[in-house]
Amino acid sequence: MIKKPTLIVIAGPTAVGKTSMCIELAKHFNCSIISCDSRQFYRELNIGVAKPNDNELSEVKHHFIGQKSIENLYSAGEFEVDVINFLKHYFKSNDLIIMTGGSGMYIDAVCSGLDEIPRDEKVREELNTQYEKYGLEYIQEKLNQLDPTHYQSVDIKNPQRIIRAIEVCLTTNKPYSSFLNRSSKKRPFKIVKILLHLPKNKLHYNIEKKCEIMIKKGLIEEAESLLSKKHYNALNTVGYKELFDHFETNTNMEEAVNKIISNTKKYAKRQMTWFKKDDDYYWINNEDLNVAKSKIISHIQSSMS
Repeated sequence: MIKKPTLIVIAGPTAVGKTSMCIELAKHFNCSIISCDSRQFYRELNIGVAKPNDNELSEVKHHFIGQKSIENLYSAGEFEVDVINFLKHYFKSNDLIIMTGGSGMYIDAVCSGLDEIPRDEKVREELNTQYEKYGLEYIQEKLNQLDPTHYQSVDIKNPQRIIRAIEVCLTTNKPYSSFLNRSSKKRPFKIVKILLHLPKNKLHYNIEKKCEIMIKKGLIEEAESLLSKKHYNALNTVGYKELFDHFETNTNMEEAVNKIISNTKKYAKRQMTWFKKDDDYYWINNEDLNVAKSKIISHIQSSMS
């Protein structure tokens, strides 16, 4: 059936059900899974990034989970190089693999490639100084003025991503968004893109339940153990940063948890904003896993014919 090595992309917002779906699909097609979650790369982060549990990892071979330390930055460009090199070897003895995650830029890096984006350390240093002096809202507004398109999809609570985008805008006199997927690289394998989605009320319910489960599993304790490392960019992440604020300001725990839920819903909205820009995605409603799974399998098979 499969005539050409094929990468199946299963994308979607947080709490849409990607992990369960991908494990079912991987078992059906007898293939591995590449994680494309920009926080699951880090070995120190577990509960707060919803890594697959031991049972899930034993059911299907996963790649690119926990292979990096939070002490080292891992960019979308580096991920692109690593995955493409991995696939060269993987496809010598396998026809199909699934890549899944909610990190749109990292998915795009593998599927289409990213343009070489200039760096200017002096500009970045000045922007870091401005951030420390004037705060997050100041750099948010600066990015909104320079590149309103990217502002709509970037994690606006992440100062390092905002600063990086502003750095590119100022260095090149072009919007940062103009460098993303400006020209697609040709890949020596077929790509089939599927986007899982849910009605807003169902997704929000799942997010609330997911946060509740994370707390029960020990998210608070995990965050507390990482407090001394909170300056690393990998920890500027929903779920951890709200708890860091709680530990340092002695605010109410219930308020911190509500902030995690609220910020996760906002993050899911930004994820969907990113994915909606790509017309190559085949949308699948994931309210019923078995129905959705059947539709995905049919779509993959028809894409191969």
